[in-house]
Amino acid sequence: MPAISFQNVSKTYRGGQVKALDGVSFDIAQGEFFGLLGPNGAGKTSLISILAGLAQASGGRVLVQGHDVVSDFAAARRALGIVPQELVFDPFFNVREALRFQGGYFGVHNNEAWIDELLQNLGLADKAEANMRQLSGGMKRRVLVAQALVHRPPVIVLDEPTAGVDVELRQTLWQFIARLNREGHTVLLTTHYLEEAEALCGRIAMLKQGRVVALERTSELLKGRASTMLRFKTDAALPANLAAQARITGRIVQIKAHDAAEVESILTTLRAANCPVEDLEIGRADLEDVFLEIMQEEEQKKGVTA
Repeated sequence: MPAISFQNVSKTYRGGQVKALDGVSFDIAQGEFFGLLGPNGAGKTSLISILAGLAQASGGRVLVQGHDVVSDFAAARRALGIVPQELVFDPFFNVREALRFQGGYFGVHNNEAWIDELLQNLGLADKAEANMRQLSGGMKRRVLVAQALVHRPPVIVLDEPTAGVDVELRQTLWQFIARLNREGHTVLLTTHYLEEAEALCGRIAMLKQGRVVALERTSELLKGRASTMLRFKTDAALPANLAAQARITGRIVQIKAHDAAEVESILTTLRAANCPVEDLEIGRADLEDVFLEIMQEEEQKKGVTA
């Protein structure tokens, strides 16, 4: 039995004029660390909202631990712990009280030992008696994670959990979540930090305009589209033929090269254009490179069929 099963899920808005999800189908196995990636507007939030019961699918089914999120919603909700994107909190309670109340919603009582463990592992032990209003944004984010875990759900959904937070929280969070995953918890992660997805997720689905455009093990995604990437820094303008194929972030330039001959051709072109480079590196494509390539391919397909 899958931990999560999306079965031909569709979602439309404005009387069917806007299609947010278009027949999305895939399963997430028990104990998987699974990544759900896609650009803004791809349908990730709609899919998570349907899973959480915050929105109703226009078609298809979603199951959590075998429980339909509509017809067997109570059991499905108990199996889920969801960390939302938005910072939401009750200003009338301190951190420990907020966790006690959250556990109470799921019928969990007398779990002070687990609350203490959550506080310790998420760096909140010294904030346990602090009112939620007194916490920084990063600390509020930690509390949201603790609230999602307080009833020990077998399935954990992290929706952009590290958006806008510091490096310390990222490291603390991923160490703890990785431990829970090793202990058997299933984790579904959505993130725009693709280095996190590459490091953590064993399998990845990519959405584009409400459709699944890639669904593979992370290693297979990287292997199937592996290529050499030429990375360097420059303050000069690239020759037009290189600029057309380069990914440029500030001074950092990345250009795909399939073999050593193509690397030499790129370097020759740069020298001929008197384009000085610094910190030249030759490495393998990472998940961000693969993601951009898949998204660009989908855009090209759209252009051909339009």
